[in-house]
Amino acid sequence: MYGKLNSACLYGIDGVLIEVETDLSNGLPQTSIIGLPDSAIREAVERVRAAIKNCGFKYPSQRVTINLAPADLRKEGSSFDLAIAVGLLAVSSQIILPQAERILFIGELALDGSVRPVNGVLSMVDLAKREGFDSVMLPWENVQEAMLIKGIRVYGVRHLQDIIPQADGYLPLKRKGAETERALVRIESFEHLLPDKKGVLLLKDKDSLSLFGKTIEDYADVLGQQHAKRALVIAAAGMHNILLIGPPGTGKTMLIRRLPTIMPMLEEGEALEVTKILSAAGKLKESASGLIRNRPFRAPHHTISAAGLIGGGAIPKPGEVSLAHRGVLFLDELPEFSRQVLEVLRQPLEDKHVTISRSRAVFTYPAQFLLAGSMNPCYCGYYGSETDSQRCTCSPGRIAHYRSRISGPMLDRIDLQLEVPRPKEWYQEQASISSAEMKQQVLEAQAIQAERYHELPLSWNSELSGSLLRKFCKMEPGAYKLLQQTVEVLGLSMRSYDRILKLARTIADLSSAEQIGVEHMAEAIQYRKLDVKI
Repeated sequence: MYGKLNSACLYGIDGVLIEVETDLSNGLPQTSIIGLPDSAIREAVERVRAAIKNCGFKYPSQRVTINLAPADLRKEGSSFDLAIAVGLLAVSSQIILPQAERILFIGELALDGSVRPVNGVLSMVDLAKREGFDSVMLPWENVQEAMLIKGIRVYGVRHLQDIIPQADGYLPLKRKGAETERALVRIESFEHLLPDKKGVLLLKDKDSLSLFGKTIEDYADVLGQQHAKRALVIAAAGMHNILLIGPPGTGKTMLIRRLPTIMPMLEEGEALEVTKILSAAGKLKESASGLIRNRPFRAPHHTISAAGLIGGGAIPKPGEVSLAHRGVLFLDELPEFSRQVLEVLRQPLEDKHVTISRSRAVFTYPAQFLLAGSMNPCYCGYYGSETDSQRCTCSPGRIAHYRSRISGPMLDRIDLQLEVPRPKEWYQEQASISSAEMKQQVLEAQAIQAERYHELPLSWNSELSGSLLRKFCKMEPGAYKLLQQTVEVLGLSMRSYDRILKLARTIADLSSAEQIGVEHMAEAIQYRKLDVKI
């Protein structure tokens, strides 16, 4: 007896279609799973055996061979349990599945037959839709996530017994002598498994003012710091990396944590991409309804490892740079991160993706994010902002050593470097610019960029390079002369030259100017604070 069902697993953050072939033959009773399975899949034999028996079915007393195709692709995870169990019941003539429907089976089985949720369902259901499947059967806990993909029928099951339609009573049985055996069950359709329209189908599809349960605050709460707010508007408008430098307590962290409030909501394609990454990483919150619409904001601790930041592990998972895709990666107290961790950021900052190589596979994760950092001016934190009670105790050599923990190539990739001094007007009653006003400026600048790059695979000024940079960053003669003089005097690299030019383009867009003027270039240059001081 031979049968074949379809399942799926994750490969990076994308779903991969796997054919689950089941063969019964004469021989000693044993079960073999082939096709490069990992330990979790090999252990599926015992989970499936117990689940089938505990649900009143009979596990085949024959030689069972289960092949996961393609055979040259290494498979990981527990998403094949349901497909293996249903396949065994079908080839052993205990159930007859509907032939008119092409179904993808996903789910992990408990020993009692319960179906447990798995990670990465969004990517697998998206794959099923693209491959032309009619429907997908998966754990009930994953139904809400699967319903985010439109155009495919979703069946949610809580238990292996749920696949049998019940007219009167549970589990149709027939009596034979003193024994009770299951009758052959023909399943015409799985319509009885469709989610309740009064329950899980009613998904909220509206923009929320919360990021994973955290309340978003407003820039109106931040008194003063107008210079820093202006820089943050520029950073959000062109997706430019930013670094705030200042003594403790000046509001650096507070300013950056409010950065998502002035960034636009994710578009449909971006939202699906971000949600798939969170689903693959197992970080999609149960309370989340609809696709993720807010820009991600990730703030890892400075003790994070390189693998935690970039991604990796024995079973590669997305790192913080991928979880921050299309959003903000915030590194608070930047010099406290190890030098090795900071240096691995250089490649994703340029390439917008991360490639992790393993002996059997190469995984690529998207990593297009805005890098935001904060740091003190020295070890003690008071250099340049001394008061009568707080004096800097660091020597010039110690200050230079502290700042050298961020390498020159890394600083080259940070477009805005500005000081955040102690606010002098914090005690005054005055109006402060709000997030809504700042966001409006960002949206207007991004509308200009969208019109400019509508025929190109670009969205932001920070993505310009090569001939496109020269084409779209036209400068007035005075602006060009100012930039040339600055590069010569400060000894800037060509990367810094290009980044100043892209930054000036964004500043010009905020002013709705066609060409980059002297005032735009001068503002862009004055954001290179560390180039001047080191």
